[in-house]
Amino acid sequence: MSSTYHRVLLKLSGEIFQRDALIGDIVRQLIRAHKKGVKLALVLGGGNIIRGRTARQFDPVAADQAGMLATVINGIILTEKLKPEAPVCHLAAIPVGKFVPQYTINQARLLLEEGKILVLSGGTGNPFFSTDSAAALRALELNMEIILKGTKVPGIFSADPEKYPDAQFYPRITYEQALAEGLKVMDQTAFALCREHRIPIVVFDINQPDAILKIIGGKKIGSCVC
Repeated sequence: MSSTYHRVLLKLSGEIFQRDALIGDIVRQLIRAHKKGVKLALVLGGGNIIRGRTARQFDPVAADQAGMLATVINGIILTEKLKPEAPVCHLAAIPVGKFVPQYTINQARLLLEEGKILVLSGGTGNPFFSTDSAAALRALELNMEIILKGTKVPGIFSADPEKYPDAQFYPRITYEQALAEGLKVMDQTAFALCREHRIPIVVFDINQPDAILKIIGGKKIGSCVC
């Protein structure tokens, strides 16, 4: 595998943690990319446990706090799966006592340059911001070249392809078009941050074999926002 990208942030939804085989495949790809010298940071969702924005029975701040803790649990799981094969460090945006060190920009940059795979949980550490926004923020802080967002669909469509089979697929789309059409694959705060700093976003089907490695190697898979 040759690498077109050398500094990659991967955003993973919480749903992948419901499938052990899929997690195992993602871990295998990450380890292979790491061995080729790619610097990797992973930002995790927590929707397999609780999704703060849809937990209507709670105060929205409390719901988002629960969602942030859910991502920490997923971070612990993913760290344990990576640990036997690669140097990895889990940092959380929120204080969680003795379980996980708290994220700071300087520490994260140092660990990344030392060759650690970073597992980043806790979102941004603040309510009302999604893990998409956390992915965009961490990509900026860590000087990443690209954001990869693994989903269950092949990329970005003009509408939800599961509800609208005739929705148009966008292999390439501008930040401006994504914002103007209100596309929901990433939230508008994340799009706006990436647009301002010109960080490309690739949205792809996480189930496609070796998709992460292929994108890192320069193959056009999914949809690119740039």
